[in-house]
Amino acid sequence: MPDALAHAYENPRAELQARVPRDALRILDLGCASGALGAALKARQPCHVLGVERDAAYAARAEGRLDQVLVADVEHLEFSYLAPIDCLICGDVLEHLVDPWRVLRDAAALLRPGGTLVVSLPNVRYWETFWQLGVRGSWPRRSLGIFDRTHLRWFTLRDAYGLLEEAGCPVLGVNRLYRLGPERRPLTRTGLVERLPGRTLLTFQHVLVGRRT
Repeated sequence: MPDALAHAYENPRAELQARVPRDALRILDLGCASGALGAALKARQPCHVLGVERDAAYAARAEGRLDQVLVADVEHLEFSYLAPIDCLICGDVLEHLVDPWRVLRDAAALLRPGGTLVVSLPNVRYWETFWQLGVRGSWPRRSLGIFDRTHLRWFTLRDAYGLLEEAGCPVLGVNRLYRLGPERRPLTRTGLVERLPGRTLLTFQHVLVGRRT
């Protein structure tokens, strides 16, 4: 497995951790991979973390880190059998699904009133999309990022808002992750970028937080 891909599956996702409430006791992580994010949350606060992962090898690694792991495809999971939760995490998973609207709606129904939904999605309105389609006239197929060959759905920020609202979790806040190019690290000094009128074109990913109504 390429180093970048391995890192993605072992990444504890600090940008998602920061959006998970510290008083959340029961957390569901959809597409938990090897369980790095859930393990970091368990080290940070007392909580029960349930992970769902369809890759059996990654699920086996997650079992040693999380309280419970279901080896399942989230598109075929019967969420109604699961216990209520305080926080639902969907980190770069919804864009891989045939019907992310239904899956998120069903999973978010587990949230207690006032519960938190944390979602990260690639931003298809990123500048490289216009370059690839408008100038090069092609759609790249990559192992990671916006042009991941396994993506089935694409979202702008407005689309993402609609996705969460349809699931009964209106958006409370959005974090933008900026990157100048596909091979570059995310920008960390974002003060100037935040003031740019075209900052959405430098946003390669959105992290959204919703609250269950």
